[in-house]
Amino acid sequence: MAASWEHLTVDDVSMKTYLAVPSGEGPFPGVVVAQHASGVDTFIQTVCDRLAQAGYVAAAPNLYHRQSGTTFEELGRMGRDDPKRWPTMMEKAQALSDDEIVRDVNAAVAHLRGLAQVGDSSIGITGFCGGGRIAYLMAARNDTLAAAAVFHGGGILTARGDSPPAFDLTAQIACPVAGFFGDDDENPSKEDVAKISAEMDRLDKAHQFHSYPETGHAFLDFSNPKAYREGPAADAWDKLTAFFGETLKAAVATAS
Repeated sequence: MAASWEHLTVDDVSMKTYLAVPSGEGPFPGVVVAQHASGVDTFIQTVCDRLAQAGYVAAAPNLYHRQSGTTFEELGRMGRDDPKRWPTMMEKAQALSDDEIVRDVNAAVAHLRGLAQVGDSSIGITGFCGGGRIAYLMAARNDTLAAAAVFHGGGILTARGDSPPAFDLTAQIACPVAGFFGDDDENPSKEDVAKISAEMDRLDKAHQFHSYPETGHAFLDFSNPKAYREGPAADAWDKLTAFFGETLKAAVATAS
């Protein structure tokens, strides 16, 4: 596995993107990893590395690339008890617009598609917290994606600026969706998850949702000791790789 930072250009602005590539020649399926509020931090980079070790070329674009002020690297150096950390993260996350997010993720998809290690292989997306919402949004906004995996996607039911809630775009979802949630989470709550699942059922959208008891938000994030839950994290990862194995590798095998 090899990892590097790439620099893509979106709207005439450089977008730093973490890229992890499996060992071997490929071709391999690709996965875009949508960041959480603290950006493309150690956790998101590790997710990319683990996906590469599992046989996927993974790209995590820095969605804060248009913003000035505190960088995600500086956020990563702030301690979790730093009183400035949370409001800074929220300010940066809430400043993102859906149209910009879509352009950024589409640029990451195009970059993956242009790599010799990916080529015509299928491409999926996963994301965590706000990135889980992005994965749900992109399942509706990019019909070339073959799979979307949502980890505790906060804000799916909430409008963002002038854009409708991602939930309102459920009818446009064009790929299977996997969801991973903690029963003790408040965003999304158990009721939110049930509402999203019911809407996908109503619209006959292929999905599999997994919920974990006595588990809250960010349960996969090993860098957050208060949130991390080893058992649910291991189970969710196994289910994620099985889901991508069915939806992405099968598509590659069919095309070859």
